[in-house]
Parts: sequence; C-alpha cells; structure tokens
Amino acid sequence: MARSRSMAALALLVLASSALPASVAVTSPYVRPPPRATLSLPRDDDADGQTPQQVHISMVGPDKVRVSWITDDDAPATVDYGTSSGQYPFSATGNTTTYSYVLYHSGNIHDAVIGPLQPSTTYYYRCSASPSRELSFRTPPATLPSNSWARVLDRSWRDLMDTAMASLYVAGDLGQTGWTASTLKHIAAADYDMLLLPGDLSYADFVQSRWDSYGRLVEPLASARPWMVTQGNHEVEKLPLIEPKPFKAYNARWRMPYDYAAAAPPSGDNLYYSFDVAGGAVHVLMLGSYTDYGAGSAQLRWLRADLAALDRRSGRPAFVLALVHVPWYNSNEAHQGEGDAMRDAMEALLYGARVDAVFAGHVHAYERFKRVYAGKEDPCSPVYVTIGDGGNREGLADKYIDPQPTISAFREASFGHGRLEVVNATHALWTWHRNDDDEPVVADQVWINSLAANPACNRSKKKKM
Repeated sequence: MARSRSMAALALLVLASSALPASVAVTSPYVRPPPRATLSLPRDDDADGQTPQQVHISMVGPDKVRVSWITDDDAPATVDYGTSSGQYPFSATGNTTTYSYVLYHSGNIHDAVIGPLQPSTTYYYRCSASPSRELSFRTPPATLPSNSWARVLDRSWRDLMDTAMASLYVAGDLGQTGWTASTLKHIAAADYDMLLLPGDLSYADFVQSRWDSYGRLVEPLASARPWMVTQGNHEVEKLPLIEPKPFKAYNARWRMPYDYAAAAPPSGDNLYYSFDVAGGAVHVLMLGSYTDYGAGSAQLRWLRADLAALDRRSGRPAFVLALVHVPWYNSNEAHQGEGDAMRDAMEALLYGARVDAVFAGHVHAYERFKRVYAGKEDPCSPVYVTIGDGGNREGLADKYIDPQPTISAFREASFGHGRLEVVNATHALWTWHRNDDDEPVVADQVWINSLAANPACNRSKKKKM
C-alpha cells in the first residue's frame, strides 16, 4: 500500500541531501493554544461482563503477536484468528491475572500469544470467544527493500511509494486530553506498521480507573497495530508503606516481550527489552529510565550483551534505534539534567554500537538534535529527538534555554507526533507533525543515513563496548 507522503517533498529532499543537513539551529515561533481538558470516556453500557475491552497488541519475535485485553467477569483467555472476517481457523490460549491497588481491584487481564503469522497480512480476531467484537490488525513487513539508494533514484516515485517499507510512528507522553485525541486521529488516518511510545502512557497518577479509560481511548489504534512501549515517571505509582512496589499497573496491563530476544539473552524485566522490525533490518532498544542503569546493574549488563550480539548476526541491522523516557540532550528549561546520569552510563555503548537515533519523552515539547556524542557534533553518533508532546494534561514546556545550543537543530513547544519511514538499508525519513488546529502539519523533516552503511563510521568507532 502506498504511504501517505508528498512525492514532491521527497524528491526535493533526496536531491538536496543524502544525509543530515548542516542546517542552522531553529527555534520555532509557533504559539500553541491552551491545553484541552481531560477526556471523559464512559464505559459501554451495552457490554456484559465477558465483553473484551481495552484490547491492544504487541510484537513477540518476528512472527508472533501478543493480544492483551480485559473483561469484568471470568472469561476464557483465548484468541481465535484468521485471515478472513468471521472465519477463525486458529486459536491460542493464554493467561489471566489481576491486581489490586489500595481500594481498586482490576478486571481480569488476559493475554495470549498468537502465531506464527505471515508478514504484511491482515488478521481478523476475537478475544474470549466474544460473538459481538471482531477486531483486526496488520502485521509489519518481513524485510526492507534490497535496492541500493542509487537504484531507488532510478525508479519512478510511484514505484517507490508502493515499495514495502517499515513505517514507525513515535508519540510520547500521550495522556487523555483533547490534544491526545487529535494526535491519535492523525496517526489513525495514516498507513503505518507500528507505534513506539517512550513512556508516560495514561497519566493515571495513582487513580487506577484512568488506566481503564486510557485503555478504551487507545483501543481503536492499539488493537490494529502493534504498540511497543517503555515506562515513564507517571508509570511508577509507588506509595511508601501503602503500595511500595512500583509499576504495578503498568507491568500488569502492558506486558512487553522482555522474555524473548532475537540474538542475545532476553532482558527478564518488563521495564527494558529489545525487538526487531522488518525481519531484523531494524533493531529497537526500549530502555528503562526509572530502573537501575548504573555500573553493575542488570539493565546495563543486558544492554551490553544485546548490542554486542548485533555484530555476530549473519546480517547486521540496517538501523538501530533506542527509546528512553528522560532525554539525554535537552535545551528546554524543563527537566534540565535529569537524563545526565543515564547518559553517562550508556552513551558510549550506544555510540560504539552505531545506534542511529534515540527518541525520548518527558519534556512536553519537540526538539531534534544533530548527531551528538559527549556534547559535541559527531557524524558517527545518534540523532537525538525529544517527542514528549503527544497530548498530556500537564501542558507544554514552552521555555527554552537562550541562546539555542548549536547542537540543537530544531525545537518547538507544541503537541504532535513523529514518523520514521525506513525506505531501504541506507536511508530513513524522519518527519515531525505538529497538531495545528486539528490538522497534522509537517514542521520538521530530515533524512537519516544508516551508520552501519557508512564506511567512515565503521572505521572510526572511538569507543569499544
């Protein structure tokens, strides 16, 4: 299926540059209207206790999907599925759990892993054998185009649009406001393969019913495409003496593939993990900003092993991405310095592994940095992007440090979302869309070259893992 993008804009970008442009720093003058109110999401009064709700899916390995959902009453943890509507020749049975938080008691939280599945295929499914709710999702593509960039330029733009690509959307700090609704509306109108969320999902903040309303809000999207998430500070929900165990709701409701790994040992912790997209052509690290990452920590040991395994593969990923919640580079006045300790612990590892881009949330604004290592421009380092602007109820972080640092390429305090389209093994197009009067407006766009395909970077790895 053709991706929704402007061919003219693409042509100009390709002809102008095949790498990150050496542009001057830009601070957008755009002024965002006041935040919108928190949404009210009532329950479905026509649903009985066994009707599945809050359905969402996530990837488990290259050809399996985990389906998660909630029922009020006891119901089987089964998923029936197939490639034709109303016909379910396959079935899988999973697990059911519950949790309590102070006076709140969750519904029955089910999850089941289905597969093996075919790539780029639409599957129809029902949870708990519900006769009233059929849902569908499409699996991501299996591989990236094998064409060299020069051959891509020789093809027609219409042929390029029809080529199978990995299209990843990124949105952080979503929450449940009117701006959240506009962000989700814009994403839903696009054609994409997967959504990546760098923390701060529901903004429940100890009020557990907000997790339920959030699940209902995102279900239309999260049940149709895989959502891969990591935790933020609003997921901690730790109450000393009363609820001393952090991440109780997050871990119970949003189970990620921490017990699966493509090449290295699995992380064993739902707060950090990795997975592949497009048959291993894209490797994604989901890192935990709110669990131990210091010297000797389990997370740091796992990260080192995961990155070391990349070069042992028969085919190294074309792109390696990382997501954290707290940004490691930030010229906004909000949350200054909060990511420094994690950066000190992990930056050299990501640099040595030729990670192409690092996406963060937390700061409620957008900012793209140039390729940076140790605070300085470096052509073999990641592009850092802060995208904590999905639509939270706390408002925007609209005060920036002046003057703008030279390593900061573009920044704007606005709600929005981003899209990374991996065109082939050497090039990906990053686009940030501002939510402007309920219309998605392209405010920042840049090509990102694969560092693995850059001979200069392969020869000049200054830091060894």
